[in-house]
Amino acid sequence: MDYQAIEEQHEPGVYAKRPVVMVKGKGMSLWDSDGVEYLDMGAGIAVANLGHCHDRVVQAITEQARILITCPELFYNDRRAELLAKLSTIFPEGYNRFFLCNSGTEAIEAALKFARAATGKTDFIVMQNAFHGRTFGALTATAKQKYRQPFEPLVPGFKRVPYNDVDAVKEAVTDQTAAILVEPIQGEGGVYVPDEDYLAQLSDWCQETGVLLLVDEIQTGFGRTGEWFAFMHDEQVKPDMVCMAKGLGGGFPIGAVALGPRLPQFQPGDHGSTFGGNPLACAAALAAIQAIEDEGLLDRSAEMGIYLRDQLLRIHSPLIREIRGKGLMIGIELKAKVQKYLKALQTDHKIVVMICGTTVLRLVPPLIVEKTHIDRTVNALRIVLGA
Repeated sequence: MDYQAIEEQHEPGVYAKRPVVMVKGKGMSLWDSDGVEYLDMGAGIAVANLGHCHDRVVQAITEQARILITCPELFYNDRRAELLAKLSTIFPEGYNRFFLCNSGTEAIEAALKFARAATGKTDFIVMQNAFHGRTFGALTATAKQKYRQPFEPLVPGFKRVPYNDVDAVKEAVTDQTAAILVEPIQGEGGVYVPDEDYLAQLSDWCQETGVLLLVDEIQTGFGRTGEWFAFMHDEQVKPDMVCMAKGLGGGFPIGAVALGPRLPQFQPGDHGSTFGGNPLACAAALAAIQAIEDEGLLDRSAEMGIYLRDQLLRIHSPLIREIRGKGLMIGIELKAKVQKYLKALQTDHKIVVMICGTTVLRLVPPLIVEKTHIDRTVNALRIVLGA
């Protein structure tokens, strides 16, 4: 059966696909329909933090599917309650309320609505190079004009400022500013890590002025940078809302927004989601969080991230402009477009990596990555980049 042809016939064409049919995954590996094994150094765009088909996640989903798959928030539910309680244990004190949804862009939309409802104000400060999703509010906050232009006019009230510039934020704020939305590390924008005190300065200023601070941890959450969330590298940072998804479900779709102590209790009907907090997703997330804890993957992410970065810095290729990132979130910026190098890694070396923009190779492997996987990837990059 020609699966590629079937998808091309029946899909609307919004995805630029690679010419391979992936049919199986386990741990660090993916297999295509011809039985060829690939090393996955992209984790489904930072989704499979535990690797593919982690036993605990598979078991949790299987067992829950036999009991109850869907349960709207019209009713209370055991798995949902357990997940909410568990999430509160991995956040600092004061973060004990969570809105559950199905994806990262839904988490952003919820946070934008909550900010307007909480403040009575309409406007937002967002960043250059930001990526927050593709639904209308999240798309408005996203910077890349290629994504935005076909769908304008978008949501009014958004003002864009340079990333890593606290003074620019302060200058842009008006008496109608509800919140600032920021990524602790810009992912799709090119894996840009801000100055160490950037988030802390934003947090302090927001605490003083009453402007809310919304932190997009959709890609950086659940151990990606060596902490549960990237904002936790500095205990001075106190977001009012934290948006999360990707690694939360161990590969299963789920999103959430953590609400800090400055947010009020909202009223029934202020927001909602038919599938948000469904028992199947909650069971997967519970298993994923527990596996991260039990397997020590926060420390492993930090340790392997240092090793990965150190090995990459040993590649002396004239094509490399800069290597940047934190933990297991690394961007390799080239002096050329990356597509042919991406293709060579996948076709010749059977290694899957991601990209961001046109010139950055992005390494976001599962947190279970081992030194042998890193060495294989670095050796392949050395060959592909002509070092």
